[in-house]
Amino acid sequence: MASSKTREITITQSKGAFSILKKGLFSRKDFDFEGLSALRRLLSNEKARLLHVLKTQKPGSIYLLAKKLGRNFKTVNDDIRLLERFGFIRLIEEKTKKRIRHRPELVAETIVINLRV
Repeated sequence: MASSKTREITITQSKGAFSILKKGLFSRKDFDFEGLSALRRLLSNEKARLLHVLKTQKPGSIYLLAKKLGRNFKTVNDDIRLLERFGFIRLIEEKTKKRIRHRPELVAETIVINLRV
């Protein structure tokens, strides 16, 4: 695993609605989320399990991760892509015979959430 990093999410309130902004690497246009519902999706129990398995068992591919979680490959892949967009994980391309597989790797171990009202 790479060095431990912190990811920061800022939730701002404007005209009676919340919106999520990511500090640092991405601009506002990179996110198509709507406030707190997006935060709930990002911090679901299934994603917490996914992150835990990545940290403790280090599966060699998204397929193996889905098997360890007992979940459908497509839903795990969707969760991986969302977590990758927020910078919590990264995908490492590895060539095996004639195929390229993507090994998910945990990048961030801490999430800081700021709420501006």
